[in-house]
Amino acid sequence: MTISVGDRLPEVNLIRMGANGPERVPVSALTKGRKVVIFAVPGAFTPTCHSAHVPSFIRTKAGFDAKGVDEVICVAVNDPFVMKAWGEATGASAAGIAMLSDGSADLAKALGLTFEAPAIGLPLRSARYAMYAVDGVVKVLHVEEGRGCEISGGEALLEAI
Repeated sequence: MTISVGDRLPEVNLIRMGANGPERVPVSALTKGRKVVIFAVPGAFTPTCHSAHVPSFIRTKAGFDAKGVDEVICVAVNDPFVMKAWGEATGASAAGIAMLSDGSADLAKALGLTFEAPAIGLPLRSARYAMYAVDGVVKVLHVEEGRGCEISGGEALLEAI
């Protein structure tokens, strides 16, 4: 079953790089009593994710801040070391975007938003989406149907909230 507007986000752990290395962080800790944007990409350093999707959220970060969003979070089915390096390479970390690992695809599976493309070297991955959640409840959800990031990009989500 795919998550929908009005649903509560599942309780799974993501991983972020902390001062002493990888740290597990429950989704509830990220969302309880907060307004958050979560966007997911199929993979760090992949073409559309790297050149279009993440940059769209860097461009719109100030707009989300102005609307009272507490945190913008990027999630990918990559390890936390890759996510840290990718955040540094794109400038996303410097822009204040949290780059979190869903290394085992636990969040993607719980949301019902996975796909596989083994022919191009992508085993189980997260579908491309963007959502706005308040206190752990999904208020806006944009799941991308094609390969671009038109409806899941920062501008489209910012306009929707």
